[in-house]
Amino acid sequence: MSGKTEDLDGVKQSLNTLKTRLERISDDLERAKIAEYVDLLNRPVSLMWRNLLGGTARGVGIAIGFTFFAATILYMLQMLGKLNLPIIGDYIADIVRIVQHQLEGRAY
Repeated sequence: MSGKTEDLDGVKQSLNTLKTRLERISDDLERAKIAEYVDLLNRPVSLMWRNLLGGTARGVGIAIGFTFFAATILYMLQMLGKLNLPIIGDYIADIVRIVQHQLEGRAY
C-alpha cells in the first residue's frame, strides 16, 4: 500500500510542477502580447492600415527633419560665405546662390 501512496505523491508533485511551469509560460506569453500579435496577423486590413499610418508618420518626420537639417546647413554656409574666405567663400556663395534659385523656382 505504501508503494502506491508514494507513486501517487510523485505524480501529484509532477503535476504541481507542470502546473507551475504552464502558469509561468502563460504569464510570459501574456507579457509578450503574443495573442494581440496573432490577432493582428489574422486581420490583414488592420495590419495594412497600421503600416500605412506608421509609414506616413515616418515619412513626414523624415521630411521635417531633413528640412531643419538643410536649413541649418544653409545658414552655416551663409555665415561662412560672409567671412570672405579666399577660396572657400566663392564656392560656398555659389552653392548658396544655386540653392536659393532652386527654392524660388527659377532654373539654374
